[in-house]
This record gives sequence, C-alpha cells and structure tokens, in this order.
Amino acid sequence: MSLDPIRQSSLSDQVVERLRTEIVEGRWRVGERIPPEPELIADLGVARGTLREAIRALQYSGMLDVRRGDGTFVTARSEVPGALARSGGSIGDVLEARAAIEPQLARLAAERADDDDIARITEALEYRSFVTAEPPTRENAAVWAQADAAFHEEVARAAHNPILFEIYAALLPRLRESVESAITRDGFSREDPRGHEEVLEAIRRRDSEAAGASASANLGATERWDHAERAGAASR
Repeated sequence: MSLDPIRQSSLSDQVVERLRTEIVEGRWRVGERIPPEPELIADLGVARGTLREAIRALQYSGMLDVRRGDGTFVTARSEVPGALARSGGSIGDVLEARAAIEPQLARLAAERADDDDIARITEALEYRSFVTAEPPTRENAAVWAQADAAFHEEVARAAHNPILFEIYAALLPRLRESVESAITRDGFSREDPRGHEEVLEAIRRRDSEAAGASASANLGATERWDHAERAGAASR
C-alpha cells in the first residue's frame, strides 16, 4: 500500500497527521509493524529527519513503539493511552475510572448492539470461560488476564460510542497488567463467576438497566482486591 506524497513543504506536523490517520482509520492495526523507513520516505516525499521526528512524536503520544532491530509498531489507536501512562495514576485510580465508565458502556451495548456485536461478545465470553475454568496461576496469568479483558473490550465496542471506547480501551492495558501482577504475586479469583454471563444476557434482552447493574456488580471483586492489596502494602 502506498501513501500519497505530501505536496506542501515537508513539515513534521503534516507527517504526524498523515501517519496518525493511517492508525486511527485502522489501515495500520494495533500490534502491527508500520512500513519500513525507506518506504515511508519514498511514499511521503520527506527527508529521513522529518520522518523520524514525526515518529518520535507519535511514540511519545503512545501510538507507536520503536523497537531497535525490529521496526516500529502500532501500540494504540489514539493518544489517550499515552496520556494515561503519563498521568501517574495508580491502579486504584484506573479502577475508579472503570467504575465510572463500564456500567454506562454496558447500558449502551444493551441498547445498540447488533447481531455481530452479540456474536463477538459471546465468543469472547466462551473463550474467557474456557481459560478461567482453571484457577489463575503464575503460568497462565497473562492468558487469564487477556481473556477477561477481551470480554469487556467487546462489550465496550458494542456501545458504538467511539469516544467512550477509546477511553475505555486505554484503561485495558493497565488493568491487564494489574490482574497479571496479582496472579503472579499471590493469586486472584473472581467472587462472582456468573456476572459476565448476566451482562451478556441483559444485552441480549435489550435490558439496559440490568446490563449496567450487572457490570457494576462485576467490579466489586476487583475493587475489593485492590483495597485489600493497598491495605496490605500499607501495613508492610
């Protein structure tokens, strides 16, 4: 795939916007490597220094990750994750943000989800159920945390609010890290294993109030774990 060359003077902010558009519109997907430097220079018609300056700007924003020897990879579809990482917020802060956002996403999903959305949520829940059938351990910590986050991500996507989705998606890496860390350190388990099924059933019934209430209830175990962890850290 070729990019149209920049017609005006080769300013780095123009290059930033061109590269950002490729990411935001999904032509370069999260986790994928962007085209190599020589190809981008040829496509955009800019100097190497200008391109590198633009890539550094997007790296700082959290959208790109430059890996020496491997290339440059897309890490996020917006600047929100980078801003979140620079905010200095704790996991407790992230959980409070999740509690403010997640029930509303579930309500909107119940109102707006189409058949494809429900199929994706169902598939994510089935995989989560398969992965979490065994208690979380050090060996399966990353897989367990990813499967749990994937379900919530699909519910958020089904809300069909791109702004809320980007904000919520920015929280997911921190949540995955916290759950994985807890499993690796001392184990972690949900107290309400039926809650995720209840969210899906409420979405299927188009019951927005039940979906929001179930999503709120699901946050209880995570919040209790976080409070206990912080209390334990303070006593050590």
